[in-house]
Amino acid sequence: MIKSLLVANRGEIAVRIMRTCQKLGIRAVAVYSEADRYARHVAQADEAVLIGPAESAQSYLKAENIIAAAQQTGVDAIHPGYGFLSESEALISLCEHEGIIFVGPNREAIRVMGSKIESKALAQNAGVPTIPGYHGADQSEATLLSEGDKVGYPLMIKASAGGGGKGMRRVDNSAQLVRELPQAKQEALAGFGDDKVLLEKLIEEPRHIEVQLAADHHGNTVHLFERECSIQRNHQKVIEEAPAGFLSDEQRELLFSSAITLGQTVNYDSLGTVEFLLDQSNGEVYFLEMNTRLQVEHPVTEAITGFDLVEWQIRIAAGEHLPCTQNDLSCTGWAIEARVNAEDPANNYRPQTGTIALYSEPNYTGVRVDSGVQAGSVLGPYYDPMLAKVIGSGDNREQARSALLRGLDNYTLSGVGNNLRFLGDILRHPNFADKALTTRFLDESFSGGWQAKSSDSKTVICAAIARIMLIEKQDTQVHNSPFQTLGAFRVLDRAGLAGQSRIILKNELDDTGSIHLLTISGSQGRYQLSAQCIGEDAAQSEHTILAGWIGEQSLQVEIDGHSQSMTIDNAADAITLTDKGTSQRYLCLSEQDLALGKGHSADGGDSSITASLPGQVVEIKVASGASVNSGDTLVVLDSMKLLHNLTAATDGVVGEIFCSVGDSVEGGAVLIELEPAE
Repeated sequence: MIKSLLVANRGEIAVRIMRTCQKLGIRAVAVYSEADRYARHVAQADEAVLIGPAESAQSYLKAENIIAAAQQTGVDAIHPGYGFLSESEALISLCEHEGIIFVGPNREAIRVMGSKIESKALAQNAGVPTIPGYHGADQSEATLLSEGDKVGYPLMIKASAGGGGKGMRRVDNSAQLVRELPQAKQEALAGFGDDKVLLEKLIEEPRHIEVQLAADHHGNTVHLFERECSIQRNHQKVIEEAPAGFLSDEQRELLFSSAITLGQTVNYDSLGTVEFLLDQSNGEVYFLEMNTRLQVEHPVTEAITGFDLVEWQIRIAAGEHLPCTQNDLSCTGWAIEARVNAEDPANNYRPQTGTIALYSEPNYTGVRVDSGVQAGSVLGPYYDPMLAKVIGSGDNREQARSALLRGLDNYTLSGVGNNLRFLGDILRHPNFADKALTTRFLDESFSGGWQAKSSDSKTVICAAIARIMLIEKQDTQVHNSPFQTLGAFRVLDRAGLAGQSRIILKNELDDTGSIHLLTISGSQGRYQLSAQCIGEDAAQSEHTILAGWIGEQSLQVEIDGHSQSMTIDNAADAITLTDKGTSQRYLCLSEQDLALGKGHSADGGDSSITASLPGQVVEIKVASGASVNSGDTLVVLDSMKLLHNLTAATDGVVGEIFCSVGDSVEGGAVLIELEPAE
């Protein structure tokens, strides 16, 4: 048995692997970049080794640094997790040379299945159905354009070496194919080190179904049933569940037999996932790709089978037989997983950065959380924005859905933008329960894109009361007052604090320009409040408030006889309230800000191109003096492993350019000055 193992990864998957190591009595070694020095996975490890700077290309993606850390700590094996070097032939070669066990499949299986072109050919030869398209070696522009016309439109451009939903683009006509091919190849090269692409006919109503496969070094291969992964944004999974609903026995049998056939054809010898597209319009099943690693969504399979799949991986790598045969496996119950990301789902899922201020995971029966963060975790632009996974399980789909909702509603995560509210809205949507899911779910269920519900008046009032009470709390602490030790709702008026105060707030996500004016009198937990919203009606509402602290960062507020509790994160210019997994951040404006119109929506476009988030400039498409139109891409920014096109908001002329290709820029930095068109 393996006695010591290095986890060549970070975040939640590193923490997850270490949990199994602890169960098995295996010494777990972490690696970390300079950005992750105080990360959760580092603290949880028995030993940790610094492997390089924050940039993943100089740390987590550098195989020689991983091997050096393994040699330094004397481990028996390396577990790559998913992403980074999990499907790296180079890392396997180094492991073989140093006599270190690689917890994963053999190198040839990774090589073949790592190429979408070669894997499609293998599947076709094995009799597994594949999507019509061009998978050839000739990558000239002329050939790709010609083959695109043969495939027919719409079609998908896919990076041959791509994975994780990255490197994919929809194309609706030949002119668009001409425009998209260069950047698709550039993105494939930047993301995967290989600019080869393939073209595939677009399935208009696809379901994304995958089969969990396991095989050992002794010729034994089994499947662990299927997962539904159709709810996706930007080709990346958001919600996964097991089993998949609305499948016929014939479809399941084809999925399972095809997965087993492919695994045996490449002599597979670890955990892996075979992915398929199911055409909802006609019921046809097509092989998509094989991921030769542990999947993000493996917890839902663990929930319905009762097995620890990471333990399976480790035992297989150590040369053990599979713990059971196909006849011994059964699917029991249902499980649904939601990916918690640091992103803004209302703004094209733009990654968010910052520091997690408040953090608390739900603890309920039927709810599991796999997380890689904690209070104080700093989220920069260097890595994938996924923070955690919440898994709900039960005897049936509705029980699993209800458990997951309870987990999401009671997940406290503030200080950085996240998608918790978005996930809850998905699970509550009637389409989630009423019909078979397709990859068009989000487009059809949230027409025009998802938008956060505007904050109601009670939330705004709570924010104002929290602000006042925080000021009072600081004051009492300065005076070393015994008031701070009293329980919630103990009312003690203090001389000099019964006058009026005015709080001016704006919801950070509200683009309507609405500003909330709240006039407050009272003190020490009892207040009278007058509220008015500029931009809506001028009428004022009057309220009686009782409030008190529950611990250091939680507040109980009673508004006109209706009580609720929330956690508070306070900053100099903003206050964040989190209630049942939902966070809202309010900007605190001054009287001067109000007079100057700060926070109102401005008319017209922006005269400058700014970095939407921290990243690296990979392309500047214009020169000073060039005329541009609204919507033209001026700069391409690489952030969190994705390319972001920064476009002109108005017609104009390019003025001064403040950046160069290769520059690392901060979020909000001005990159190009745009002058009005004459």
